[in-house]
Amino acid sequence: MPSPKSHRRGQTDQNNRKGKLGEKSSSYHGNLPGTMSGQLRRPKTVPDLLSYRNLAGTSPESLPRQPPKLLLNVTMLGSLGAVHVVMTPDSTVGDLVSASVRQYAKECRRPILQTTDPSCFDLHYSQFSLESLDREKKLMELGSRNFFLCPKKCEAEVGNGGEVTTPFASCCKQADNASKTGFAWLKFLNF
Repeated sequence: MPSPKSHRRGQTDQNNRKGKLGEKSSSYHGNLPGTMSGQLRRPKTVPDLLSYRNLAGTSPESLPRQPPKLLLNVTMLGSLGAVHVVMTPDSTVGDLVSASVRQYAKECRRPILQTTDPSCFDLHYSQFSLESLDREKKLMELGSRNFFLCPKKCEAEVGNGGEVTTPFASCCKQADNASKTGFAWLKFLNF
């Protein structure tokens, strides 16, 4: 057996004396022994991932993918930060309203809520959205994960003649009432 110093000096092995490269060096130069037909050899280190598809019975592409849980951010009117609520995608808007009001009261956030009844709140896409979301709609159908929770008028808060006594009335109803009068824009002027 030759010593390592003899390899450094330019001496070669008995197998490579005729000018043929060894298996490792020939693969380095692009010539693979035994695969000269132009077909690339697949590495043996990668397992066949597609073989497990047949064992499962159904392919993953045929099943619709939906997340098992959704992290939703609900901002309360007047609050500084959003309440984080984890819900299933099959839950409704009403479930989200009740869970977010419960979480808001549990964390003792400011401003303190007058009531924790979920029926006294409306859920909107943002604070600039006038129409509230339907309580029977599924969360996966909404297309958003950030919402705005606004108090609405309750039966206990209605005063004389149907007027709302709280400063937070339903925005959509106020906009409808203003658009019914002929000079709605005069209501926004400060006289």
